[in-house]
Amino acid sequence: MTDRKIRNIAVIAHVDHGKTTLIDALLKQSHIFRDNQAEMSQTTILDSNDLEREKGITILAKNTAISYHDVKINVIDTPGHADFSGEVERTLGMADGALLIIDAQEGPMPQTRFVLKKAFELNLKIIVVINKIDKPYARVPEVIDKTDNLFLELATRDEQLDFPILYAVGRDGKAFKELPTDFNQPGDITPLMDAILEYIPSPENSLEGSFKMLVSSLDYDSHKGRYIIGKIFRGSIKPGDKVVLSGNNRSYTIETVQLSRGLSRYETNEAFAGDIVALTGVSDAKIGDTIANAADTEPLAAPKLTEPTLHMTIAANTSPFSAREGQFTTSRQLEDRLYKELETNLSLKLEKLESGKFQISGKGELHLAILLETLRRQGYEMEVGKPEVIVRTIDGISQEPVEEVSIIVPSEYLGTITQEIGKRLGVMVKMEPIYGVETEFTYTIPTRNIIGLRSLLLTATKGTAVFSSQVTGYQPVGNPLPKLRRGVLISSETGEALAYGLQNAQGRGITFVGPGTEVYEGMIIGVNAKEEDIEINVTKGKKLTNMRSQASDGVIQLTPATVMSLEQSLDFLEGDELLEITPVSLRLRKKYLTEIDRRRTNRGQSAISQ
Repeated sequence: MTDRKIRNIAVIAHVDHGKTTLIDALLKQSHIFRDNQAEMSQTTILDSNDLEREKGITILAKNTAISYHDVKINVIDTPGHADFSGEVERTLGMADGALLIIDAQEGPMPQTRFVLKKAFELNLKIIVVINKIDKPYARVPEVIDKTDNLFLELATRDEQLDFPILYAVGRDGKAFKELPTDFNQPGDITPLMDAILEYIPSPENSLEGSFKMLVSSLDYDSHKGRYIIGKIFRGSIKPGDKVVLSGNNRSYTIETVQLSRGLSRYETNEAFAGDIVALTGVSDAKIGDTIANAADTEPLAAPKLTEPTLHMTIAANTSPFSAREGQFTTSRQLEDRLYKELETNLSLKLEKLESGKFQISGKGELHLAILLETLRRQGYEMEVGKPEVIVRTIDGISQEPVEEVSIIVPSEYLGTITQEIGKRLGVMVKMEPIYGVETEFTYTIPTRNIIGLRSLLLTATKGTAVFSSQVTGYQPVGNPLPKLRRGVLISSETGEALAYGLQNAQGRGITFVGPGTEVYEGMIIGVNAKEEDIEINVTKGKKLTNMRSQASDGVIQLTPATVMSLEQSLDFLEGDELLEITPVSLRLRKKYLTEIDRRRTNRGQSAISQ
């Protein structure tokens, strides 16, 4: 068919390789904004979600559109973190080509392999962009060699080995066809946009025949209601057309048809095969459904998603402080919200347990932590248990997921890495120096042994470690990991923590609460310096008498409380503990709050094991 002057491209990369920054340059230099618009002075324009900006990562896939030489370019921004690979899997089907962004220093990483494999499965045309070529330790020739080897390993067709390579300094909005000797020379993003027009094909979807489209994404509007978003597979669509939904075979009338322009959408009278559209009027559609003309209702193939690797229990908050800080506190409210999340978060699985609690399964720690943080900010209270790996039975054998872990650190931390990974039974695949300044490690480690590793390494290396992992397969369940954490300090009383009681607690270990913090019996208020758990009364004040001595009025000096993030709190948990989450507070606690209940439970478990 003839060139329709439209290109649909996905931008794929490993996390922090500069994907969103390059999209910023495409948006700004294509003059989609006026010179005085606020977006011209912003960075990470598409990462509009508060959590995305705070964490510096893309969580939700988004699409925008620019125009260059009268060609409309639909740009699909995908997450780079492996935990959000479900977003990549569900949106790549809308593209006809992809920009694969690779860091000039780090080279291809585990997620690079995953996204490239998915792109090849969909036969997308690839343009490789070596980004951040101005880094002090950039190693462009080595990165190109690694990229060539990756293509040779994953390609399924000869033509997939023919790909152009461009070079970019994303933060400066510059791209080059050849590797420049002077990174400060003038430049812009034009070479990249030229390459998109030259190498990415226009959609090959047929304009003939009846309308058919796969729903790839959902959006909501307070006036229009639910939008269904996808690339038209065949035919055309206009307002007033009747369509049938594959999920329930009901008939619907299309109310509006919208196309993207920059960060917004505009209504059009008709859209055609190959266009990425947002439709209203099909209120019951879910991601993966097919909407079509009644003449041909056979559904299109829905995207295949990789299976979750971790699960945890979640329930309404049952602590003594429940329903004090949240707006939504009941089990029914939590259940309704979780089922609503399933509509758009395709990688998430939900199972209601007999106890009335729920089991949520996701792609990794960050995937689950982002969900919990989102619920928290929306006013929900809940309690969650320790994340645990999902064991599958394969050929009659219990098997667990295993991941390829890539770590890049300054060479001074070699001992730290080998020591920590050794504790977690990691198997080294390779160790490669980078200009004698940094070292890249590759390990294979069971997923259950990776829980908490990223946070620990970032702390141990003063935030300099680059850590990434990707599930590569399954292996028989190995030996249990020895307990890596020390015991905890448990509050023996309910009340307000006082400086005198905290001073006694800090003589035993590190505390998580400060003076004036309300605590309850069974709440974890610190970590012990020894292996065992101990109870301590932090609500205890100094005894007052009518006698004075020189030493009795000394000032109490306390070490500031250690405050953990939600992710760190999840990593901290053991099997007999829970994390209480409210919009205001994060509290660690024992499942059984009283000492007698904990002893009774331990005796029961000991009797069962014997």
